[in-house]
Amino acid sequence: MPRMAREKSYDSIYHIMVKSISEVNLFKDDEDKINYLNYMKKAQEQFEFIVYAYCLMDNHAHFIIDANGADISKIMHFINYKYAMCFNKRHKRHGHLFQDRFKSKIVKSERYLFALTAYVHFNATAIKGYEDHPEEYSFSSLAIYLGLKKDNFDLIDDVFVLSMFGLNDVSARVQYRDFIFKVKKFIDIQKEEFSNEPTEYRSMRKILVRDFSPEKIILIIMQKFNINKYALFKYRRDGVEAKALICFILRKLCDLKCADICKLLGNIGQARVSRLCSIGAELVRNKKYECIINEILQQAL
Repeated sequence: MPRMAREKSYDSIYHIMVKSISEVNLFKDDEDKINYLNYMKKAQEQFEFIVYAYCLMDNHAHFIIDANGADISKIMHFINYKYAMCFNKRHKRHGHLFQDRFKSKIVKSERYLFALTAYVHFNATAIKGYEDHPEEYSFSSLAIYLGLKKDNFDLIDDVFVLSMFGLNDVSARVQYRDFIFKVKKFIDIQKEEFSNEPTEYRSMRKILVRDFSPEKIILIIMQKFNINKYALFKYRRDGVEAKALICFILRKLCDLKCADICKLLGNIGQARVSRLCSIGAELVRNKKYECIINEILQQAL
């Protein structure tokens, strides 16, 4: 039986759930959970999506993700593929790890979004020892919202949700705490979760546009490095850095797959493109290239 087409919108917020196959836990220990969140951060650097909330359980995990103009399927494939490879190597196993595709539901309103953060955060109450204190669970974003801990993975944007509870940071966190502990008693989101209802929520968020010309971006970077296309493929430091930035920025701003970039650049494999994307992500954190994306955005418009 063919799979149903996934309801998608490039400027929507999604409730995402990933689950392992029945015979193995998705996370065997804390290190596995740390690895998953680290891969999510790498994906965030690549695709520039926004994470509003998360909670990792033993055999599944929940996330609220703002695609921010990217393809949610590409985002989750990147994370889950990298994690499954790491998990299998670490635990010396083979075969599938995830149960089918990830599940997704488009968030349809602010009211639903607020209640959804409560539902995601309160998943931790199913864990022994956290029934009455879900904010103490390390692999949930609740403590970040309540101002009880820093975001060690630098993943969460809590400002968007908290801004709806007030402009003062301290009072907004207090009001959010009151809200989720009250709403927990009255809502049952799980009944309608992951239905096929084609709904979506856009709000007033600014979405990163990703329809720039790949050829124009390649040209801008070659001009910045003062190299031609022939020199781009010679093995020299500035050539490697230029290629890495091209691969990274084409993924970020043009929403291209590694296979698409291979066709554009020629004489390069997907594994090499993936590696160059990782190098590019490191380069843009360097002071030398920290402004390059804004420069390209200005020139490519």
